[in-house]
Amino acid sequence: MQGNKDVIEKPRAVVLLSGGLDSSTLLAIVKSEDFEPYALSFRYGQRHDIEIEAARRIAKALGAARHTIVDIDLRMFGGSALTDAIPVPKGRGADEISRDIPVTYVPARNTIFLSFALAWAEVLGAADIFIGVNALDYSGYPDCRPEYIDAYERMANLATKAGVEGKRLKIHAPLIRLSKAGIIKKGLELGVDYSLTSTCYDPHPDGKACGACDACLLRLKGFRELGIPDPVDYVRKD
Repeated sequence: MQGNKDVIEKPRAVVLLSGGLDSSTLLAIVKSEDFEPYALSFRYGQRHDIEIEAARRIAKALGAARHTIVDIDLRMFGGSALTDAIPVPKGRGADEISRDIPVTYVPARNTIFLSFALAWAEVLGAADIFIGVNALDYSGYPDCRPEYIDAYERMANLATKAGVEGKRLKIHAPLIRLSKAGIIKKGLELGVDYSLTSTCYDPHPDGKACGACDACLLRLKGFRELGIPDPVDYVRKD
């Protein structure tokens, strides 16, 4: 009788997980591509903790190997409606949303998050980092563009022990050219339960999404284009 065959270990990957629609879809994609996902979330001084709870739910539901929540405080810098006493824009049209960089932009946030992911990837021996940025249905953020991801990957391979020693690090952004409807469709195919997610920039204290901020409007647009209802609760749906 033959002995047990050696178990082939899956390659590890660090996955940035906010608890929103995009990053939840991202985690499902990483699982489907046979990586062992290590989810990384941030309590960075955002006004509410609802998205952190959503990230916990998603990490558990989709089977992350580990879920780490990092505490940093970007409120000391301010400059964003997500971390400072600045009103969150509501009721904007699609053209207005994509025209300028909005006040919900958190200065250098993706660069900060990717730097933590890069450090953890080195410790884990992982060569792959996944981020759920999107350059189509997005709110004008400069750190969601393909050229930013390409530049960060080049930097990562210059700045790390792993990169210098020849273990090339890859920054994956599989959602970057998908529409919001396309992201939702992909997630549904992979079994994502979007009722567990939280996308809203300004949720009600009871957890309901406001239905009027840029993030809600883009999310609702995606579900409308697919002809299916969004399973999360809204205070209002514009």
